[in-house]
Amino acid sequence: MEKKTRKDRIIVALDTPDKIMCERLVHTLSGTVSIFKIGSELFTACGYEAISIVLDAGAQVFLDLKFYDIPNTVANVSQIVSRFGVKMFNVHALGGEKMMRATKAAVEGETQKRGLTQPLILAVTILTSLSQENMQQILGTERSLDEQVLRLAESAKESGLDGIVASAHEVAMIKKKLGKDFIVVTPGVRPSWVAQQDQIRVVTPKEAFDNGSDYLVIGRPITSAADPLEAAQRIVEEVEQ
Repeated sequence: MEKKTRKDRIIVALDTPDKIMCERLVHTLSGTVSIFKIGSELFTACGYEAISIVLDAGAQVFLDLKFYDIPNTVANVSQIVSRFGVKMFNVHALGGEKMMRATKAAVEGETQKRGLTQPLILAVTILTSLSQENMQQILGTERSLDEQVLRLAESAKESGLDGIVASAHEVAMIKKKLGKDFIVVTPGVRPSWVAQQDQIRVVTPKEAFDNGSDYLVIGRPITSAADPLEAAQRIVEEVEQ
């Protein structure tokens, strides 16, 4: 992975259905952070226009739609996404290796044919809102949460994907097993000075980077702050100390 400062590896989550709010946040923050996450809420409300807002500001996009369907469908959708100019997007590892391999092949073929830069393809492992008990009940498994995350991460790498989305608690384990170049994007990051809210497995931004996370996704601690720019700058100062 290209080496960048910690500041350049902070991703701000634009989790809003409001186009005006999206524009305001991107305009306010684009000089401080360089990547914005567009998830289901904003994309459903605004579609490709949300991506254009970010790209037109000179920033990059993490398209967080967590594709999870039969292999052919996910491959076809990913082929379309590869034309959008996003930096990265994700699929669900639980969709299986056939789905992930089909996605990788579709994106490679489309970007090579059109002479485009290939986006990073990530696999979601276990949502950071789930505890071990939740995960075991949902999947009907006796594996520990760490074991399940690692197995899904191995499956993603074996399928040719660039990395995964996982809690910072699992990063050191993943890097040790799968190598430092296998990218880990970490959501559920909360500065020590904000409430934990609905995330369960959370860490501070500095702890996440120190654990080996390559990118951090931070939403409400910045976007819901009274002064989003001040909050973003405070986090940047914290991680770069």
